[in-house]
Amino acid sequence: MRVLMIGSGGVGDAAARIASERDFFDRWVVADYDVARAERTVAAVTGRRPGESRFVAARVDASSAEAVTALALEHGASHVFNAVDPKFNMSVFDGAKAAGADYLDMAMSLSQRHPEQPYAVTGVKLGDEQFAVAGEWEADGRLALVGIGVEPGLSDVFARYAADHLFSEIDELGTRDGANLVVHDELGNEVFAPSFSMWTTIEECLNPPVVWEKDRGWFTTAPFSEPEVFDFPEGIGPVECVNVEHEEVLLMPRWVDARRVTFKYGLGDEFITILKVLNTLGLDRTEPITVKGVQVSPRDVVAAALPDPATIGPRMTGKTCAGLFVTGTGKDGRPRRTYLYHLVDNADTMRDYDAQCVVWQTAINPVVALELLARGTWKGVGVLGAEAFDAVPFLDLLAAPKPEGYGSPWGLDER
Repeated sequence: MRVLMIGSGGVGDAAARIASERDFFDRWVVADYDVARAERTVAAVTGRRPGESRFVAARVDASSAEAVTALALEHGASHVFNAVDPKFNMSVFDGAKAAGADYLDMAMSLSQRHPEQPYAVTGVKLGDEQFAVAGEWEADGRLALVGIGVEPGLSDVFARYAADHLFSEIDELGTRDGANLVVHDELGNEVFAPSFSMWTTIEECLNPPVVWEKDRGWFTTAPFSEPEVFDFPEGIGPVECVNVEHEEVLLMPRWVDARRVTFKYGLGDEFITILKVLNTLGLDRTEPITVKGVQVSPRDVVAAALPDPATIGPRMTGKTCAGLFVTGTGKDGRPRRTYLYHLVDNADTMRDYDAQCVVWQTAINPVVALELLARGTWKGVGVLGAEAFDAVPFLDLLAAPKPEGYGSPWGLDER
């Protein structure tokens, strides 16, 4: 396997460090518009593992499908791994297809709200552009494995596992994400610093959230709707979660039978207030505006003004939890309520990988998926989510102690 990873720093940097401990690939190309940043990722990997020669750096313009194609062909890439913001998804996706490579991403093509009824009716949904050409990928015998981060990704693996092994009927597949993470400044004061891409966070939190129901299909609600307090395990505790637009709702119903599918995120009052203010001021907009003769996107300015999520790990404490709350009827015919989850402590990921926990938790799952594809354990063609594959090999490999597995166990909480 030869992997071309588009995007370094953050998730890309963590993925390279995780992958360096595995032997399933021959070449891992780290490509970035800023080649110096790609070179830093490669240097960090080789610094951790002297003698490591499988990683190389390259420059690429992720907005150009032609550039992605040319680089994939230059390096004989069998798989293009998209680790950049989802605004570049379609150019990387199309570039991989033109190069005859398989493709993976962690967030799907972007949505466009309904022009007249944005909080009731879906417009262009997350992933619609990718699923529209699924037949072409299938005809080419190529695989586009979409949404294979942690959420979406591991949460979707949990959905497949719950349907196959825990439940005979599923009432709701409810992804629930919460944390007790705190970031401090140099003086020890708590500060506002998102743990993931602010650009993407604004996108998913201020877009109309999507819900799926078997009798209704996909529909939208208002941002931050249906608040509920969810009790997260292993010391995180109760966190208020609200509806947010997310890929699980667009993926799970395609392969898993359930009556309802939702995604709720524990944002917290401060974060919700900040997002509402950004929206009120128009600072969430992506369309460029002219400021003193210069064209700038307000959202790009907000993202650039905040700390890079990849750099806040040393000043962060706490745990993050990604999981799926499943309700319905168990295999024994009795009512069942089960939370399947993956919990990570920032102190552990900083110590072992020099990566903050949210970034690391996202990065490990596409690497596990790539290994399963390299082994031939997972096989498929077309545009597929993780729900289309057997969950057991993934969960076993993720949790198995090193060096056999990745040494990152997942949990199951009956409620």
